[in-house]
Amino acid sequence: MSRLVSKALRQQVAARAVFRCEYCLVPERFLATTFHVDHVRSIKHGGATVLDNLAFACPHCNQNKGSDVATFTDDEGQNTIRLYNPRLDDWGLHFEVVNGSISSISPIGMATVKLLEFNQPDRIIFRQALIASGMY
Repeated sequence: MSRLVSKALRQQVAARAVFRCEYCLVPERFLATTFHVDHVRSIKHGGATVLDNLAFACPHCNQNKGSDVATFTDDEGQNTIRLYNPRLDDWGLHFEVVNGSISSISPIGMATVKLLEFNQPDRIIFRQALIASGMY
């Protein structure tokens, strides 16, 4: 399975996402780093390098997600919940933004907020600044 994302495919993924991270919604133009093209279902879990399996992701979200597709939501490791899938899920049904913090409103949201570490202090401060300037 190819991991290579062509320049044309990368442009399609970015344009579809309106150049925002599809997980935390931060616009690419405000980060000094290049956004990644994420395999929503990772290659190691059988995901393909095709438009319908790719998401535009900021480096923070992509590095925290890695090849994960789910996480445990309890300390005993009994409850596994899949992560938010930008190809299948409506962001507003799983998350809400309150004072720059991304809160979960569903089990999928809870798993994703936890694993992708949306609410690290520097990420909250950054979102608050974007919100205050009308850019988030």
